[in-house]
Amino acid sequence: MAYMPPANEHDRIQNSLAGEPKAFAAFVQENQKMVFSVVFRMTGSMADAEDLTQETFLRAYQHLDSFRGQSKLSTWLCRIAVNLALNWRAREAHRNVVHNTWAENAISDTPARFPDELSQHVQQALDKLPPKQRAAIILTLYENQSHAEAAKILHCTEATVSWRVFAARRRLKRILKGISHE
Repeated sequence: MAYMPPANEHDRIQNSLAGEPKAFAAFVQENQKMVFSVVFRMTGSMADAEDLTQETFLRAYQHLDSFRGQSKLSTWLCRIAVNLALNWRAREAHRNVVHNTWAENAISDTPARFPDELSQHVQQALDKLPPKQRAAIILTLYENQSHAEAAKILHCTEATVSWRVFAARRRLKRILKGISHE
C-alpha cells in the first residue's frame, strides 16, 4: 500500500520530525523538480544542480525543526536551495580567479616552449607530487570538480581538499620554476 502523506503541511512536518521516513520522502518527491530547476538555472550545470539539490534536502531535513511555518514549506525549501546556489556561485567565482591567476603565473614563470614539451613538464611535475595532493589538484584543476565533489571522491573533508590543492600548487610552482631554469 502506497504511503499517503497528510494534506496538512504541519502534520507532514510533525510526521517527519517524529522519524517517519516516508513523510519526508513524499516531501522530497513533491519538491525535487522545483529545487532542481532552480539550482540548475543558477549553476548551469546538471552535475552541480544534482549535488545542490541533494544538499538542499539534506539541509532541510537537518533543520526541519527550525521551520516556523511563516511561509509554505516549498518556499522555505526554495530559499535554502537559492542560498546554497549563491554560495556555490561565489566559491566557483573565487576558485576560477585563483585557478586563472595560478595558471598565468605558472606560464609566465616558464619560458615559451612547444605546447607538447610544456605539457610533458607539467605532467612530470604532477608525477612528483604526493598521491593525495596529485589527486586533489587533478580533480579540481583539470577535471573542474568543486572541492565538495573532490572531497566526496577522495573520502575526506572539503578543508582537506583545499589544503591539498594549496600545498600542491605551491609545490608545482617550485618544481615548474626549477624546470624553467634548466
